[in-house]
Order: sequence, then C-alpha cells, then structure tokens
Amino acid sequence: MFDKILIANRGEIACRVIKTARKMGIKTVAIYSDADKQSLHVKMADEAVHIGPPPANQSYIVIDKVMEAIKQTGAQAVHPGYGFLSENAKFAEALEAAGVAFVGPPKGAIEAMGDKITSKKIAQEAGVSTVPGYMGLIEDAEEAVKISNEIGYPVMIKASAGGGGKGMRIAWNDDEAREGFQSSKNEAANSFGDDRIFIEKFVTQPRHIEIQVLCDAHGNGIYLGERECSIQRRNQKVVEEAPSPFLDEETRRAMGEQSVALAKAVGYASAGTVEFIVDGEKNFYFLEMNTRLQVEHPVTELITGVDLVEQMIRVANGEPLTIAQDDVQLNGWAIENRLYAEDPYRNFLPSIGRLTRYRPPMEVAAGPMVDNNVWHGDAPTGDTAVRNDTGVFEGGEISMYYDPMIAKLCTWGPTRDKAIEAMRVALDSFEVEGIGHNLPFVAAVMDHPKFISGEMTTAFIAEEYPDGFEGVDLPDSDLRRIAAACAAMHRVAEIRRTRVSGRMDNHERKVGTDWVVSLQGQDHAVTIDADRDGSTVGFGDGTALRITSDWTPGDQLAHIEVDGSPLVLKVGKISGGFRIRSRGADLKVHVRTPRQAELAKLMPEKLPPDTSKMLLCPMPGLVVKLDVEVGQEVQEGQALCTIEAMKMENILRAERKGVVSAINAAPGDSLAVDEVIMEFE
Repeated sequence: MFDKILIANRGEIACRVIKTARKMGIKTVAIYSDADKQSLHVKMADEAVHIGPPPANQSYIVIDKVMEAIKQTGAQAVHPGYGFLSENAKFAEALEAAGVAFVGPPKGAIEAMGDKITSKKIAQEAGVSTVPGYMGLIEDAEEAVKISNEIGYPVMIKASAGGGGKGMRIAWNDDEAREGFQSSKNEAANSFGDDRIFIEKFVTQPRHIEIQVLCDAHGNGIYLGERECSIQRRNQKVVEEAPSPFLDEETRRAMGEQSVALAKAVGYASAGTVEFIVDGEKNFYFLEMNTRLQVEHPVTELITGVDLVEQMIRVANGEPLTIAQDDVQLNGWAIENRLYAEDPYRNFLPSIGRLTRYRPPMEVAAGPMVDNNVWHGDAPTGDTAVRNDTGVFEGGEISMYYDPMIAKLCTWGPTRDKAIEAMRVALDSFEVEGIGHNLPFVAAVMDHPKFISGEMTTAFIAEEYPDGFEGVDLPDSDLRRIAAACAAMHRVAEIRRTRVSGRMDNHERKVGTDWVVSLQGQDHAVTIDADRDGSTVGFGDGTALRITSDWTPGDQLAHIEVDGSPLVLKVGKISGGFRIRSRGADLKVHVRTPRQAELAKLMPEKLPPDTSKMLLCPMPGLVVKLDVEVGQEVQEGQALCTIEAMKMENILRAERKGVVSAINAAPGDSLAVDEVIMEFE
C-alpha cells in the first residue's frame, strides 16, 4: 500500500480524502493557493505545499506545479478529488510518466468518457440510447443558432469538458442560443481551459438519475445502486438521495448492468458515475460518464457501507475488488443537501465573506456505515444518522475564486420519511452566519409536498419557485408552536432582567403572565403558567402547549420540546422579541404586554428606500462588460451588463423600459453587494 498520497484539490473533498487516508494509515500532502493558506484541508494534512496565486488556472490546474509538489514531497499516488484536474488525461499521463499512481481511471478511459462528445459517440456505438443532439464542434454563435433550429428548441448548450454546472445554458430561442453559446464558451475556457461546445435536445420533465460504478484493473466491475439528483438549480445539483424514490428493481438492474458494460468497454478501473435522464415511463437515456468521484458520493456510502475513497485507493494500488455484485445491499435511505454560499433571497447569487459563525449539527453514526466503518461519527444514539462533509471552519473565509460550497449535510434513516425528518432537524440545528447561504431554501424543499411525495423532476425549482425564493410561510400549527416557545423564552429573559443588580431602591420589576405574541401577521394572546419543569402556554381558544427547554438568554440555538415533540429554533435578539429561523422561515417574533401590543398597532410602517431607477449589483463580483451607454434607451429584458462571480457569468437585464442617465462602473471593476452600477431617468 502507498505510504503517502498527494491530494490535488481543496475544500471539503480534500478533507474527505484525508479522513480515509488517515484511517488506512497513509500520510497525506495538501496543495494550496495563496487564498487557501489557512484552509482546513491544509491544517488536516501531514504536509502542505504552496502552488501559486488564487485563480485556479494559476495554481490548482497547472499540471507542472502539481508535479513539482509531488516530486518535492515524494508522494507515491495522487487523488484528484472532483473538478480541477480530476478528468484531465494529460495529468494522468504526466503521473504515469513520473511513475506516480493516479487514484482514478486509466488515461484512455478518461479520454473516452471524460469528453462528453466522444463519450456520446461511444455510447451510441455500444447501442446505448442517447439524447438527440449535435456531437461535432461548433465554431461560432451563428452556427450554434443554426444547429439549435435543426434540433428544435429548447436545447442545452454544454461545454465538452464541463462539469459542476459550469459552461451550461438552456436556450429557448435564437437570442438565447447566441448569448448562451458565448457565455458557455467563456466559462468553459476559464474553468477548464477547454472552450469546445456541443448542443443537445433539452428533454423537458426529466429526472436525473445516476449509477455509481466501481471497477478494478482485473476485469471486475459492480454497480452500487443509484442516486436521484433531480433537484437542480442552473444545472447544479442541490439535493441528492439514494436510492431513487422513482425506480423499481427491474429498471435499477437494467441501468446498473448497462453502466458496468459501458465502463468495461473503455477499460475503466476506479469509481465512476454514469448519468442518465429518465422520463416518466422509466425510459432512460445516457447523458454522460463522470470519470471521477462524484460530489454526492456520501449518500451511496451511507446506504451501502462501502467507503468509495478507500476502494479507489485500493484499485489504484492494483488490488482486485473484494466486493461482488451479490454483496451489494441497499440499506435504508440517505439524503444530501449541499450548503452553498449563495443567497436564496437574491436569486441564489454568490455570497462571499467571513464565516462569523459556523456550527454544524453533531455527526452521529448509524446504519450500514457503523458495520463497515465508512466514516467516524459519534457512537450511534438512535435509528438515524447525521454526516457533514466540509472544508470550512468558523472564522474562515468563503473565497470568490472557487466553488461556493460550504458543506454537504447528509442524513440516513431506515426509511425515506425518517431520513427526511432527520434532515429537517439537522438543517434547523445548522448555524451559519456572516454570509448569505441556501439553508432556508433546502429546509423549505424538505417540507415541500412534491419532494415528500418523491414526484420531482429537474424542473422542480423552476416550476415551484418561478419568481425565486422569498422565504416560507409556515402553517398555523407550526406558528402556534413557535409562538408558545417564544413566549416561554421571553419569560425566561424577563426573569433574568429582574435580577440585574444596581436597580433603584423601592423599585421592583414583576414578570406578568399575559402576553401577545406577534409573528407572520398573526397575533396570539397567551397566558403563561410556569413551574420548575417548564411552562404551559394557554391560547385564547382554550388550547394549551407544554414547553420544556434548557434555553438561556444569549443562546443562539434553542432545543425545545412542545408537548413532547422536538422543535429546534435559531434565535437572534431584536427589540421586543426574537428573530427566529426554523424550517426555512425567517420570522420576527415580538412578545409584548397587551398594552404594548395595542400601541404597536398605531406605529407607522417603515418603508424601504426607492431603488427602482437604479441597477444594483446583486452579489460581490467583477464587471466583465457593459452593454449600454449613457443616454441609451433600453427595453424590458435587455442585457445591461455582465458580472462574474465564482467562475459564473451573470447577465443583468433591464426590469422595465427606460433611459440610462449614469453609469458608475467600468469593466474590470470589483463591486460589492448593492453597489449602484447604473441609474435611469
């Protein structure tokens, strides 16, 4: 076995590989850019080598710099993680020439399957059903428009070397095809150093389901079930689960056997993933093969108990698989939510900055991974599990140079319902402050009827949130639980305030029993009857809820029992009450005396400033280009400028007809959130 492995990556996946290498007794080497000097993966590794400036094309994807780090440290093998050089055949070739093992497939398999155009041709020759499209290279935007019309709109414009949602656009007409072609080409060049583009038919109402395969260099190959990855935004997966709630055993077997056959056809040896789109009749079509470890691999590990990183290392060491297809058992259900530094209230635009608070829920092991030791969580405490794969820490920064992922939160349960409920509690317990993030959104998805039913498609987010995410309106039953909890917490805080020393003589502050709790446009008149063990909160309709908790003023997370059932609240202090976040909702909860509540209704509402005649920068980013000039009349929907953030280009458009009166930014300028880019008459 190898003595030392270099991890040619960063962030959570580098940390993930280090954990398994440590379990196997293998020393690790991290590489890092200037931006990652203080990163978690650098702290976790046994050694670390600096490889250049923050931009990936000057550090993490420069093969010569990685090879020099290998030579400097004497690493015998390299795990590439995902992204960066993980599907770069030239990198695999350079490692082979240097006598260093690549913890991934052979160079030929990467070339055959890593290039989406080539892989589709091979799949077609192998008799695999593929989506209609144009597999040749496309020279310019006009040729892209011509091909799109021949295929028929809508079409998907994709980077041949793409991945992670980069270099992908959906076009519904000629104008979108022109814009999408150029943006995809630019993103592909910046992210992968390869700007080749192809176009295929965009299949509406599809499900995205992928098969995990594992092959060795001795001709053995197995599949480890499927992952449902249909909930996506901008072609980037957000929620994954295993198994799929849609597939039956017959379809699973057919997809799995076909995936293994395809892998064997190209001499594949390592972990890999074959992606399919599946229609409502369970017809499946080959989409692409990712010749690397997938971001969402943990859900497969949680239901099979197989450590995929360990298997990749052993295959790279020349060992045969010790697992046969009959040994693969799918146990229970696993769900993964990707926590991104993206603000859902600003149409999921990137958010960068310092994590002033980062407190993930406690990891707890259970199920198949306990038996097979996939990862070291705490001892089992119940019939569900929590796992958090991350590469950040409290006080660290989310950089503008890389992918905005903060963590991958996973839960396992013996059934899908229990896995979902475990995820709800875990999300409510996850504390992140300092940046915008998508925790409220994924929490809302976990409660969405379509997700709960398992009847989602890749159009889920577009269909269910057509105007973006604007928060959650909780049902009355949940509001009553929160109102009762806040009333009890307010009483605890009031008692604390009565005990403050130094008060005036002959002045005693008494805590009343009657309060009015206001939240989400509702007022609840409540009466609190407290005792040593908790409080009974009575409502005007005669009902009551029993509240027990060890919450104390200042705690930012409250674990509460309401009539014996758990309720987890993120708690912030505001004047006269609390800021409460739960189940995707962000609530201002005021707890007042009856007289205060009466007077509060007379207060005028404070209106936000009028920015209707301004174009504000929706996220921190770089101005790539301006499409208009002062004095120009613009129409609704017209492109005004392009902002680049976290390797993604975002075109800002006019919301209404108007005339540009001032432009306050120029190409190359770095802008902050809400900075005024231009003004209109």
